[in-house]
Parts: sequence; C-alpha cells; structure tokens
Amino acid sequence: MKKQVLFLMSLVLGGHASVCAAAPPTPLNPGKALDAINMTLVHDVVAPPVAARYYAYTTLGAYAIVSTHNKSLPAPTRFITGYTTDLRLDTVKGKYDYQIAAYYSMLESARLLLPSGENLAGEEEEFVRGLEKQGVKPAVLAQSVRVGKLAAKAAVAFSKADRYNRLSALKRYTPLKAEGAWYPTPPAYIEAVEPNWKTIRPLMIDSAAQFRPAPMVPFSKDTTSAFHKQVVAVYNVAKHLTDEQLQIAQFWDCNPFAVNTSGHMSIGFKKISPGGHWMNIGALVAQQKKVGFDRTVLVLAMEGITLMDAFISCWEAKYATNRIRPETYINRFIDVKWQPLLQTPPFPEYTSGHAVVSNAVAEMLTYLLGDNIAYLDNTEIPFGSGERAFTSFRQAAGEASVSRFYGGIHYMESVNNGNEQGRQIGRYLVTKLRNAGVKPLASR
Repeated sequence: MKKQVLFLMSLVLGGHASVCAAAPPTPLNPGKALDAINMTLVHDVVAPPVAARYYAYTTLGAYAIVSTHNKSLPAPTRFITGYTTDLRLDTVKGKYDYQIAAYYSMLESARLLLPSGENLAGEEEEFVRGLEKQGVKPAVLAQSVRVGKLAAKAAVAFSKADRYNRLSALKRYTPLKAEGAWYPTPPAYIEAVEPNWKTIRPLMIDSAAQFRPAPMVPFSKDTTSAFHKQVVAVYNVAKHLTDEQLQIAQFWDCNPFAVNTSGHMSIGFKKISPGGHWMNIGALVAQQKKVGFDRTVLVLAMEGITLMDAFISCWEAKYATNRIRPETYINRFIDVKWQPLLQTPPFPEYTSGHAVVSNAVAEMLTYLLGDNIAYLDNTEIPFGSGERAFTSFRQAAGEASVSRFYGGIHYMESVNNGNEQGRQIGRYLVTKLRNAGVKPLASR
C-alpha cells in the first residue's frame, strides 16, 4: 500500500538505539506506522470501541519489545491484568535492532488483526526496502523482522482471550419502544453499535462497571422538568451556533461513517474515529517534544490501553441507561423537522463517548508528556476540518466534549458527567502506571 502522509508527521523523532547492530542512518518514527494503521481503520469503517481495541493490541507488541531492551520502562506484565505472553526472544540467536522490530511489530499486528490488514503487507515491504537502501545488514534486518513477528503473534494471541470473538454469538439488541429509550435515528437508522461491548476483557481497569457515571436525571415530557430543559438547551444552541462553535463541532465530529442523503441517493463519508484522532495527537506531541522512539512507543501503547478501557466503561453505561437521543425527543415532542448539525451516532446517549475517552486520554497524556503544552492539531486536515491550536491536552478534551452539545447529539449532563467519568478512568490508569515505575517523560 502506498504511504499516505495525511497527518503531516514526516519529521523524525530523536535518536535510534540498537541492539548488537549499527542503527540505520534515519531515525524511526512510530507515528508513521500509526499513519498506516489509521488509514486502514478509516478504510474499514471500524466502530469507535472496536478501533480502540485495535489501537491497544497493535501497539502492545511494540511496547513489549521496547520494554525488554529499555530497562527504564516496565514490562507490560507490571500493569496489564493477566498479561503473561512470552515473546520467545530466547529463540532469536542472531543480532537484531529492537527498534526496527518494534516498528515492524506495529504493522504486523495490524496486518493480522484489522479486517483489511493484508493491505499493510505492502507497507511492511516498503519499510524493509527502505532500511535495505539505508545499509542495514540483511542478516540484522531479517532477525529484526522475525522479532517483530514474534511480538505481533504474542499480542494477537493475548487479544484472542478478551471475548471479542464471542460477540457475534451473543443476543442481538432489540431497541425498546419506551418513550425515554434510545431508538435508531435518521438518515440511515443504523442498528445499535456493539451493545455487548461490556463483555470485553479490560486491560487495566477492574471491570466495565467500575467507573459508573453519576445518575442521570429521569426522562420526562413535562415542560418544567429538568430533562425537558436539557433537551430545549440542545434545540436552542443548534439555532444560534457561532462560527467558533460550528468549527468545534465539525473538527471533533470523528464519525467513522456519516451518511448523507440526496433524493433517493445515500452517500457515505469516512472519517477517523475519536480514538484515532487522539492517537495522532499523542504521536504529534511526542514528536514535537522529541521524546525519542522508545518513549513514543510508550505513549502510543498507553493511549491505546486507555482508549480501550475507557470505551468499555462508557459502553457499559450507555446500554445500562439506554437513554433517548436529543434528535428523537425533539422530533417526537417539539419539532418534527429539526435536525442536528452532526449525524446522531447509532447507540444510546448517556454518557458521551467523546467526553469519556477524551478526558481519560488527556489525563494519561498530561502525566506522560506534561501539562500546558501548546500544539497545533492537524489530524482533521484530510477530512476537511483544518487545524486547531490548543494549550493543553485537557483544554482539547474539554473542547472535544462540548462539541457533541454544539453538534446536537448530546445533552450537557452527558457531557459534564462523561468528563468526570473519563477523568476518573484516566487518573486510575495513571496511578497504576506510576506504581509500575513509569515516570513523567518530561522529568527524564
């Protein structure tokens, strides 16, 4: 597959260390492997919680290799529940470069896991050819690729025990017709996405229900009720969006597959998922801060884990509460012709997935890379939304969260309580990582 430099991360990261072999002249950037994984996920139209799972496992093998050779980074067995997989490095007799192996492992894990992963075989071949042209010895390169494959195989083997392969055998979801319950929304009326996601084994949190959000206000059609007032707030803000609010909503849309209709024709538009957007932010800022290859792999792996656990927690709450979306309520009881700015996602409303995962990841990135870091987020350029500047990860998380209110697809209660749910998850994961021995990268 031809490389698509869509995220403007062509600058390389810091020094490239080696094991028993001379390092290639050009330092490796894990963000470029992430580019290829991102575009494959966009191509496959992967649902947000599923994409988060893929990010966790495609970076796990790379981190396992790096932590084996960089003793300042703890092994994943120190913080991932039940992770005991052996990379079988004792079977590797020849010299190899562990950073080449880690980079290759990201591509190979994605090749094995993603629906159209075989498209990444060309990316792997191009990566190897590039190293050959740079003068990496054939024997060293061959052994490095072998180590990368061993790590990918181990990560995939570990992933198979998380119950993902059992989802299709579980009871299908049937929408309830109760007045306050979620129901499929126009224009495509897509069925509920991953209603049994709570059954997936988390990586660091104890259970899907460990971080239940605060109780939501009860459904009501009474025009004086707290719930009705929340609905009216969504209805009114959509009518009076400022240019800034409009840009914020569109920038953080991150809908993997939006359907637009024109007459009898429906047109689908693919975008990066919320998790992919945040993974790109982590890679971008790690490059900006020049933390180096090993620590960039740490950042990406911890982002993937955080995303996976945050989505498990959020999805448990969504289907436990099964709350009606603003679009459904407004069309039924206020204005039959009203449409939100953004397409309503096909799953229950409470809590906001953007709020939960953005705040969880922001806590992790703030711990690893620091607070009050100014950066320019160019993730959405390929998808038509330009760039936005931020002064911290937490500021970006706040903007991502409120974007769902501006877009007309979440009540502010879901945004606010989702923010807190995400912060609790992020702080919990940070504490576990700190206890495992990972210090803030800025302090090194």
